[in-house]
Amino acid sequence: MATPIHDTKAALRRRVRAELNHMTPTRRTEASAQACALLQQQPIWLKAKSVLFFAPLADEPDLWPLLENALAAGKTVALPRFAPEDNSYVPCEIREAGRDLEPGRFGIREPVERCPELPSNRLDLLLVPGVAFDLQGRRLGRGKGFYDQLLAAVRGTSCGVAFDEQIVGEIPVEPQDECLNCILTPTRWIEL
Repeated sequence: MATPIHDTKAALRRRVRAELNHMTPTRRTEASAQACALLQQQPIWLKAKSVLFFAPLADEPDLWPLLENALAAGKTVALPRFAPEDNSYVPCEIREAGRDLEPGRFGIREPVERCPELPSNRLDLLLVPGVAFDLQGRRLGRGKGFYDQLLAAVRGTSCGVAFDEQIVGEIPVEPQDECLNCILTPTRWIEL
């Protein structure tokens, strides 16, 4: 049976997804490019030696061009890979996006088995997707808790990545929900 907070989260997911459905593909591409440009100006990006990226879904900002830039700059690049034995995600290093990724359990690109797992204390910056975010660093994910588990296990600066349409007044939270250190949108960089 759903609890009031689960019902509130489900309603918020529906509301934000409906808002995102109004974005044209052109607008998504432009907004993603703006977010990439803004992130590249941030000291945390410039200083980070290791970055956890995510493979974007169609309704998420696409920072993939920065992944290629980070690899070319000699940064350690990782993406989450599903670990069925723990029913969780672990950060794994990739060296070449075209060769080191394949569709994972949920159809999302993730590192292939030969890519080594990175120790949790090796990540300087974690780029985190979500359905909605608020300006207190709270995040509403897709409802499975995978990113909350990952965020609880790793160190480094966690940065929510969103379109401006995904910023809401307040996200309801539960004890297992992890907060972020900053939020990136196409028009804002918010440190918390």
